[in-house]
Amino acid sequence: MAVKVREALARAGGHLKEKGIESPFLDAEVLLTHVLGLNRAGLYREAERTLTAAQEKVFGDLISRRSRREPVAYLTGSKEFMGLVFHVNRSVLIPRPETELLVETALARQGDGSVVWDGVEKAPVLLAGEDRPLLIVDAGTGSGAIAVSLAVFLPSARIHATDCSAPALDVARRNAVACGVERRVMLYEGDLLEPLMSCPSLPGEVDLIAANLPYIPSGDLPGLPPEVYLFEPLVALDGGMDGLALMRRLVPVAAVLLKPGGWLLMEIGADQGEAAAALMPEPVWEVQVHKDLAGRDRLIVGRLKE
Repeated sequence: MAVKVREALARAGGHLKEKGIESPFLDAEVLLTHVLGLNRAGLYREAERTLTAAQEKVFGDLISRRSRREPVAYLTGSKEFMGLVFHVNRSVLIPRPETELLVETALARQGDGSVVWDGVEKAPVLLAGEDRPLLIVDAGTGSGAIAVSLAVFLPSARIHATDCSAPALDVARRNAVACGVERRVMLYEGDLLEPLMSCPSLPGEVDLIAANLPYIPSGDLPGLPPEVYLFEPLVALDGGMDGLALMRRLVPVAAVLLKPGGWLLMEIGADQGEAAAALMPEPVWEVQVHKDLAGRDRLIVGRLKE
């Protein structure tokens, strides 16, 4: 029997609700828009449209996979971040809205303005008229969401992005091309900042390093939502015993790459502010902990002293 859009949505949403999915009807809408090539407004405008047998089958398969907790972003192959659409697959972590704080904070530390730091205005990382591009590093780039976003919003910047996963770098490369910034986003396979240490133009010259590294303590991984623990790459989640293992290795190398007055931004867990700040001691660093909109620790902002 032919099924109309409104009937398919109601049936799929009810099924996902029975399976304990947190946002069942919204997820059903997103998946059906993906199948039909419509936006949400179009979906309801065509509520009486009849699905073809092929569309009904594809939609049913997606709903079955979602009922087994596979994330919507992996089912559609895309996720929005900073107003841009990024391709994602199971090789990479799905970009989170809270990570936009890292990008927004990085953007605030460039250009012609100044940054207020402990009540004192500091010069941005790049002053107007400087005759070289802004040099930014993204450690552990994954899908490239941070690196590509910074390249899009900073047309004068050159981004050097690293990851230990070749499949992840393939995703990042695809996203750089899709956003038209592939010539300014250089990708390197390797551990954290190590691939960049042999680049003669980088040590002591980098303006800003961004890092959304794994920060979940290993013992906490089984307690994550099934969508995360069962489907997202554990290498992109596991931060070691206390969640800070990779940051602990990153900070000393970052101090070598950054120019005096350069910035290091690291996303952290909600209760890691004090411990993460301790990784960047005086007199080498000035450090602040930034909170997200929910008032939780979210970002460590370090400035290499001049």
